[in-house]
Amino acid sequence: MTAQQLYKRYMAAFNEWITHSTGCTCTAEAPCETGVPLFERLSRLQAAWTHHLTQQQRR
Repeated sequence: MTAQQLYKRYMAAFNEWITHSTGCTCTAEAPCETGVPLFERLSRLQAAWTHHLTQQQRR
Protein backbone atom coordinates (compact mmCIF):
# COMPACT_ATOMS: atom_id res chain seq x y z
CA MET A 1 0.00 0.00 0.00
CA THR A 2 1.35 3.41 -0.90
CA ALA A 3 1.49 6.31 1.52
CA GLN A 4 -1.22 8.07 -0.46
CA GLN A 5 -3.53 5.05 -0.23
CA LEU A 6 -2.89 4.73 3.50
CA TYR A 7 -3.62 8.41 4.03
CA LYS A 8 -6.86 8.20 2.04
CA ARG A 9 -8.00 5.17 4.05
CA TYR A 10 -7.07 6.89 7.32
CA MET A 11 -8.97 10.05 6.42
CA ALA A 12 -12.01 8.07 5.26
CA ALA A 13 -12.06 6.21 8.59
CA PHE A 14 -11.65 9.49 10.45
CA ASN A 15 -14.57 11.06 8.58
CA GLU A 16 -16.74 7.99 9.17
CA TRP A 17 -15.96 8.12 12.88
CA ILE A 18 -16.68 11.87 13.12
CA THR A 19 -19.97 11.45 11.27
CA HIS A 20 -20.96 8.60 13.57
CA SER A 21 -19.85 10.23 16.81
CA THR A 22 -21.69 13.50 16.15
CA GLY A 23 -24.97 11.66 15.66
CA CYS A 24 -24.68 8.93 18.29
CA THR A 25 -24.90 8.88 22.05
CA CYS A 26 -22.34 6.10 22.50
CA THR A 27 -19.37 6.71 24.79
CA ALA A 28 -16.10 4.99 25.61
CA GLU A 29 -17.81 3.39 28.61
CA ALA A 30 -20.91 2.38 26.64
CA PRO A 31 -20.02 1.95 22.97
CA CYS A 32 -22.68 1.07 20.45
CA GLU A 33 -22.52 -1.85 18.02
CA THR A 34 -21.91 0.46 15.06
CA GLY A 35 -19.27 2.58 16.77
CA VAL A 36 -16.98 -0.21 17.95
CA PRO A 37 -15.78 -1.40 14.52
CA LEU A 38 -15.53 2.18 13.26
CA PHE A 39 -13.33 3.18 16.18
CA GLU A 40 -11.21 0.02 15.90
CA ARG A 41 -10.63 0.67 12.19
CA LEU A 42 -9.73 4.29 12.85
CA SER A 43 -7.32 3.24 15.61
CA ARG A 44 -5.55 0.70 13.40
CA LEU A 45 -5.21 3.14 10.51
CA GLN A 46 -4.07 5.93 12.80
CA ALA A 47 -1.36 3.66 14.22
CA ALA A 48 -0.27 2.69 10.70
CA TRP A 49 -0.18 6.32 9.56
CA THR A 50 1.77 7.39 12.66
CA HIS A 51 4.23 4.56 12.06
CA HIS A 52 4.65 5.69 8.45
CA LEU A 53 5.34 9.27 9.52
CA THR A 54 7.85 8.10 12.12
CA GLN A 55 9.68 6.07 9.50
CA GLN A 56 9.76 9.08 7.17
CA GLN A 57 11.35 11.26 9.87
CA ARG A 58 14.12 8.70 10.45
CA ARG A 59 15.26 8.84 6.84
